[in-house]
This record gives sequence, C-alpha cells and structure tokens, in this order.
Amino acid sequence: MIAAVVPAQNEEGRITKVLDSLSITGVNKTYVVINGSNDNTLQEVLSYKGLKTEVIYFRESLGIDVPRAVGAWAAYDENAEIILFVDGDMVGNISNNLIELINCIKEHSDMALTNCYPSIPKESVLTSKIIFFRKMLNQTLGIFEEMGISIPSHGPHAVSRKFLKTIPFRELAVPPVSLAIAVKEKLKITVPFTIPHFKLGSKLKDKKHAYLIAETIIGDCIEAMNFYKGNPRERIFNGIVYNGYNSFRRWDILNKFLKNKYKPLFFH
Repeated sequence: MIAAVVPAQNEEGRITKVLDSLSITGVNKTYVVINGSNDNTLQEVLSYKGLKTEVIYFRESLGIDVPRAVGAWAAYDENAEIILFVDGDMVGNISNNLIELINCIKEHSDMALTNCYPSIPKESVLTSKIIFFRKMLNQTLGIFEEMGISIPSHGPHAVSRKFLKTIPFRELAVPPVSLAIAVKEKLKITVPFTIPHFKLGSKLKDKKHAYLIAETIIGDCIEAMNFYKGNPRERIFNGIVYNGYNSFRRWDILNKFLKNKYKPLFFH
C-alpha cells in the first residue's frame, strides 16, 4: 500500500489541486489531516471523487508538522509500506516529482527528500539564515556532501515502513530530529531531484509568518543537533532561543492520539 499524508488548514480552493496531483501518482489512499480550519476545506475534500481519501478532522489547530505524525500513524496502522508527505497548499505541477519520491522508496531508500534550493538566494537575509542552520545540521550529521541542505521540513518527501518502525511517531512533528534519528540508525536517505521552492506552488506568506516559520525550522535544526550529540534538546544558539511556532505544537493532543485516547472525526 502506498499512502499520502496531506496536512491541511484553510486550503479551500487549493486542496483539490493537491489531490489532483496525487491522483496520478499511484497512491492507494490519501489521509488528509484537516486541523483548525474555518473555511470549506472539509467540504471540498469530501466532495472530491478522484482518489480514495480518508479525512482525519480536528477542530483544533495541531500546530506545524504535528498533522504529519497523525497521518503517518493512521497510514502505518493500515499497513502502508510507503508514505508520501505533501502539504495541502502545494498546488504546483509536481506529480512527476512525487512519483520519483515513491520510486526511491520502492528502490529501498528509507527516506527520500526534495532539494528545494538549486542555488542559494542571496537577497533574503532570512532565507540565508535558515540555510546556514540547515547546512550546519547536515554537516553535524555527516550527510552534507551527499544531501546538501535538504531536510524533511521543506518540500514533499517520502518514507518507508521501516523508517516508521524505527522513528517514534512523535518525532515526525520535529522533522530535523527524525532525520537525525534516521542517520543514527543508519537508514538509507536519498535526495532524488531538485525542484525550486517557487515551483511547489505554496501559498505566499506575510512577513510575520515567514519569520516565525524560519525561527521554527532553525530551532528544530538546533534541537536535532543537540539530540544527535546526546545533549539536552534545547533550541538555543549563541544565547538566542529559536522557538517560532514550536510552542503551538499540540503535543497533548498528539500524545493522546498515539495512545488511542483522543478521537478525532474520521470521514471515509
């Protein structure tokens, strides 16, 4: 079974395009994790007929990356062998790239990532800062020569069932930490292609949101480096705490969900 996990929050008018991209990839089932939406995302997904879809619906916002862990657990529980992660706002023409990620896992990779930076943008101070920490992380993990600055926080990616047997589901909600564990456990990680960020078709964000996303990813990278080195999982570098959206991650809901003590609404 090949499954796709699609986190979605207020993606009315976009989610159908994402599902259209998935419909020609050979995916057997798509898990759309709708959380904290106040638009018609749910109705749009339920009316979609081109793909076998299960909606996992939370009234609450789960916070960044937590829906990935929820969807991955649901797919794993139904015996998925390959899990593809695609954000609910990626409306770019990326079907062929998604197929390539799936094929990488079929060919015995455990994690297949996307390189979203064919060149390093010089005009954005914020992007340059994120790239600095991504590079530092992959250098710390010893994979920079092979992987460049690719990490699972950015771009579509896929994992194997072996990966999900090895990595605690909770850690999927801090993607760089899942990468660090995969390296420690000597899982096979590949980067099959490059696709510039703008071709993903993600929504344009305002400056405040972009700043908080950057702070989140930087903090995640710092946390992953500390984990890899066996240090406390702090998000501090040179005396600065990089928290971003981390405090909005609903660990309480995720932990209950993974213990089967929280029942979201399921729509088939």
